[in-house]
This record gives sequence, C-alpha cells and structure tokens, in this order.
Amino acid sequence: MSLASQHQSVLLREAVDALDIKSAGTYVDGTFGRGGHSRAILEQLGPNGRLLALDCDPQAVAAGGATKDRRLLIRHQRFGELADALQQTGIEVEESVDGVLLDIGVSSPQLDERERGFSFRYDAPLDMRMDTTQGETVAQWLERANVREITEIIRSYGEERFAFQIAKKIVAARGERSVASTGELAALVRQAVWTREPGQDPATRTFQALRIHINQELEQLALVLPQAMTSLKQGGRLVVISFHSLEDRIVKRFMRHEAAPDVSSRKLPLRAADLPQPRLRLLGKAVRASAGEVAANPRARSAVMRVAEKLAGRAA
Repeated sequence: MSLASQHQSVLLREAVDALDIKSAGTYVDGTFGRGGHSRAILEQLGPNGRLLALDCDPQAVAAGGATKDRRLLIRHQRFGELADALQQTGIEVEESVDGVLLDIGVSSPQLDERERGFSFRYDAPLDMRMDTTQGETVAQWLERANVREITEIIRSYGEERFAFQIAKKIVAARGERSVASTGELAALVRQAVWTREPGQDPATRTFQALRIHINQELEQLALVLPQAMTSLKQGGRLVVISFHSLEDRIVKRFMRHEAAPDVSSRKLPLRAADLPQPRLRLLGKAVRASAGEVAANPRARSAVMRVAEKLAGRAA
C-alpha cells in the first residue's frame, strides 16, 4: 500500500485496538489524514472487510487515492456528512457499521505546509481551510468581521483572555491594509497579548480559534456523533480522539447522555425493567498518549481518546 506516512497518527494502536476489528466488518475512518489509522485497520480486516474513509482535505483524498486496496472506499467529504457518505457508497445508513473512528483536529501536513496558512511559524497567505476547494479563508473572514464577532470567536474557541484587545488591533490595522498573511496576524496578536504561559507563543490561541471557526470543526463534530450512533450495529464501537477541551467536552457529554438511562420516563408508571435503556456503554476511562509517544510526537500531548459501545437501544 502506498499511503503517504508523514503524519504520525496519535494513539494509533490504542484506537485500532478499541475498535475491536472483525475480519469481515465494515468500518469508518472519519478523518483519513495521511492514512495512519486506516492502514492499521486494513491490516486487521480480511478480504471481505470494508473501510470507508472520509476527509475534506483534497490533498488527503489524493494520498488515499494512491492505494489500490479494493476494501478501501475514500470520499472527499466532511465527517459531518457521514450519513450521506454511507448512502453514496452503498452502505446502509442504519445499523450497518461495526466501528467509527474520529481523529479530530488538524493534521501534521496541514500544519507543516507553509502555503496552507495554518501556522504562525511561517509567513504565508492566511488561509487555514481544510477544504481548499470551497469556503472563505481566514483573511477573507477577518476583512469583513467586526470587533464583536472577532472577539467572540477568539474568546470562545481559543479561550483567550485578550480576545477583545486582539480584535481591536486587527480591525485598526485593517483600516490601512488587509491582514492577509500569517506573519501579519501573529505580529498583531503579539502586540495585544501582555503575558502568556512560558513556552507558548502569544498567537497560539488566536490561530487555533480562527482555524476551528473557519472549518466549523465543533459544528461538524456535533453533527457526526448522532449519525455515527445511527450507523453502528449493536456491539459496534465509537472511538473519538480529540485535541482540544471544547471538542472533548462535546464528545464526553454526548457519550454520557447516550449511556444514561432515559430520565424522561422516570415519572411514568413503569417497572425498571420496562424503562427505555441506554444506547451506549462507556468502555474504560479517557485514554491519553504515553510519555514515550509524547516525547516522539509532541502534538500527542493534548490528545484524549474516548470509547463507547452501542447497546440494543432505547426502544420502549
């Protein structure tokens, strides 16, 4: 298999083990990236197994298209469009999938390729789109957004306490010329941020917030989780790796809600055995990267993996 391997997949073995691969099973890798998790899944699938891989980044899809493995179906779609992707590839939308893996966030190639504009380490066009075929860039959004809108995004998605000061700097600078490059934006942020944790660039939180916003990352995550639930068979596994507290909060709340008894029926005159049952069973505690993995790949330090198994459901 000739899948590009420059991206180090985080929690690779832990995630694939959590899926509990069945030889003839059907699986979904909602974030193909450069194929690390997909490769490991395919290694455990038999000849009758299937893997549907999604990615909104055309470069990732091109990397996946280089493989000739007939078990792999790869589509240029966001993972929030999971149900549509299943339908388009001839897989039943309801209860047909043995496992769904979601590795949320930006990939190493996206961060490391200067022209993508994700990183303040390089001076490059301020883009940050994961899907470069559609949508507006960060530069275009900053050109039209007002101080209130910029403040809200940076504060909400970056948890940046200097969000208002940063927004004012951006809008003031825009009066002279557009903020069109990563270097220009990073410089403005550094002027506005008075203090920062040791070892963290002042621009880190702002770049993260703008990336999350322009790619609708949290909205996509909220969309895919119920679709994944619908697609899973009884006993199927949902495995989610997140890198940001906001992402992990969405995943944790969703899984806990689906793993809790249906409280809406508690006041009805029903026996406990007749109450609608939880749809998910949580498997173990949240998993984090080992010290060895973090040493080899520092981007793994914030990773959190949560795993759940689908139960029979809440049929009353």
